[in-house]
Amino acid sequence: MTSSIQPGDLGFFSTLASAGSLSAAARELGVTTPAVSKHLALMESRIGVLLVNRSTRRMSLTPEGEVYLEHARRILGDIDGMEELLGVAKATPKGLLRVNATLGFGRSHVAPLISRFVRKYPEVEVQLQLSVNPPAPTEDLFDVCVRFGAPPDSRVIARHIAPNRRLLCAAPAYLAKHGIPKVPNDLSKHNCIGIRQGEEAYGVWRLASGKGRSATTAAVKTRGNLTTNDGEIAVNWALDGHGILMRAEWDIERYLRNGRLVQVLPQYFTPDADIHAVYPQRHQLAARVRAFVDFLALSFTQQAAVAKA
Repeated sequence: MTSSIQPGDLGFFSTLASAGSLSAAARELGVTTPAVSKHLALMESRIGVLLVNRSTRRMSLTPEGEVYLEHARRILGDIDGMEELLGVAKATPKGLLRVNATLGFGRSHVAPLISRFVRKYPEVEVQLQLSVNPPAPTEDLFDVCVRFGAPPDSRVIARHIAPNRRLLCAAPAYLAKHGIPKVPNDLSKHNCIGIRQGEEAYGVWRLASGKGRSATTAAVKTRGNLTTNDGEIAVNWALDGHGILMRAEWDIERYLRNGRLVQVLPQYFTPDADIHAVYPQRHQLAARVRAFVDFLALSFTQQAAVAKA
């Protein structure tokens, strides 16, 4: 008797869901779009439920499709883990690696590292997706997510990759024209460049001073005539002298060194944004995941050493 769920269907459906459309899945799988449509129709016919809602431009999973995908990816992960335990896949990292990162940082820092990673491990196929609002790691849409700050969920592993501070900065020309803030409340009188990203509170900057019991935090409501969801654009606006910006040190360090930007209120501490590689616990045995996370950690350590030299 033929089973209603075939082993080959699991990987096919996972790829289809990640691709987001029949045509994109066809490109990923190296087949035609009608072949993908036929495979999906056969799967649905065998199990007797609709897995995907189709339209002319996009597709979406049905509730049954969401359940199928969740279990398919768990089973595929278990197979990977079993191979690792048996020593089948320990020699060379290989297979599909789905990576997610934030838009600006992913473009500037993660993508170049992936280029070097696949040159070192050519049997690994990497799919990189950049997101303005990254999905929760527990959604298990990706094998590794590069994030700022450790996630609060204990169901995922968060490996510390590199320290990363958020700094206030501005172009010397802006400060020469508008003055240098002395205390946090002075920021309310300045043009502050806003960045809307993720679920972080927008328009409120928190600056701390002192240590231990004497530590205090000031929350300043900022204002400004420029706002974006792209960090690179915000940095360029700051370079053009439009206002004061709060941005991760990794993104502005080179401009601080060459003097195009100047740190503002350096005696105050802004929230940490340490870089973490986040991945589901069941993926920790996968050679491709371990190799990629180790590669990230080593690369960022080397970059930090070069920057301080």
